[in-house]
Amino acid sequence: MKVLDFELTTPERVAVQAKVRQVSIPTTEGEITVLPDHLPLVAPIQAGELRVVNEDGSEMLLAVSGGFVTVHPGNRLAILADSAERADELDLKAIEEAKARAEELLKEKFDDEERYADAAAGLARELARLKVVRKHRSRSGMPHIQQ
Repeated sequence: MKVLDFELTTPERVAVQAKVRQVSIPTTEGEITVLPDHLPLVAPIQAGELRVVNEDGSEMLLAVSGGFVTVHPGNRLAILADSAERADELDLKAIEEAKARAEELLKEKFDDEERYADAAAGLARELARLKVVRKHRSRSGMPHIQQ
């Protein structure tokens, strides 16, 4: 079975470096799934859920925000993301608090479009993190904590 050489990098660290079967990526044009022998591609990514199917068939969920995906010839896949966090690294309570702060910030009046865009991007990031941690908890048999 063919696999992809996958690397997910952020400015702080190499989040994932592995041989994988497939990766589903939230791009600005919609979600794409990259399989072995995919055509070369460069695309911007947006905040969302990144799903990785490992070589052994297990699945890994990550929350990513911003960046680019590049599919290279020879079954190499690279993602440079602004942030990437594995589902098991996420703290549901902290994310819900950050989401609430981001929502409050967006209710303010902005004189500057850039500040508004930053606030909206912050909310999108927290929503992506929330989706990933809730899906991970449900798959792990952990209860959802709703407030």
